[in-house]
Amino acid sequence: MTYRAGWIHFTNVAPILDSLVLPPGVTAITGVPTQMNEALLSGAVDIANISAVEFIRHADTLSALPDFSVSVLGPVYSVNLFHTCALSELKRVALTSQSAMSVALLEVLLREWGVSPTLERAEGEAEALLAQGFDGVLRIGDSALREWYGVVGPFTETTIVPEIPQSGRGITVTDLAEEWFRVTGRPFVFAVWAYRKATPPPAALLDAMRAARRHGIGHLAEVSERHARKLGLPADVVQHYLWNFRYHLEDADRLALNEFADRAVPGHAPLEFGVR
Repeated sequence: MTYRAGWIHFTNVAPILDSLVLPPGVTAITGVPTQMNEALLSGAVDIANISAVEFIRHADTLSALPDFSVSVLGPVYSVNLFHTCALSELKRVALTSQSAMSVALLEVLLREWGVSPTLERAEGEAEALLAQGFDGVLRIGDSALREWYGVVGPFTETTIVPEIPQSGRGITVTDLAEEWFRVTGRPFVFAVWAYRKATPPPAALLDAMRAARRHGIGHLAEVSERHARKLGLPADVVQHYLWNFRYHLEDADRLALNEFADRAVPGHAPLEFGVR
């Protein structure tokens, strides 16, 4: 029987997925976060690296691998709110339909900021949507990374992280993961590798994923150069982006995931981490 995987193959998981060789009996499809969320929940795939909030919402039917995540401690650079006014003055914010996770995180943070703007679905680059009258635009993934650099770059060889600007051309970029850290002092878990409890992954797939992760992290410069060409960004910027991620699921990440779950999905089922 074929075991079916669904991968969200953004640059942020390139160190795991780029060199992954699927074992016999395993197939894979790719898509954006909302597509893979739906595929897993509908049974079209058996495992997927899905938005953590969807894992939380469906914790009664899903388990997560105990040692895989896409997490950061501080800025993530690719889940950004682009805005032209102070956060306290937000009135109208454009949301992407590609990610339930980023929307849920934004909603948690809006409550922390004490504001309740109108939230509207709208796709397009941040600057274009801001020009159309939105005063905030939520962008995710590779596009958000590219647009972030377009606003705050370019950098020089002497640019250090604390000196990276947060604004340019009249636009401020608020990194949602960094805001979460400021509020909680914890990492933020954007995605987990979740599977349907009735269909745990075969050991061969887990072995292949762990081997691919070791290889990718060990060859981060090569991975960065390859994806920098696709993104049209400097390789050192992409490498800085990738070395920032936590690809395991350690105690601090689990604590953070449970705290987010309690804030975003009150009354959720207990989170389970299976298959070692």
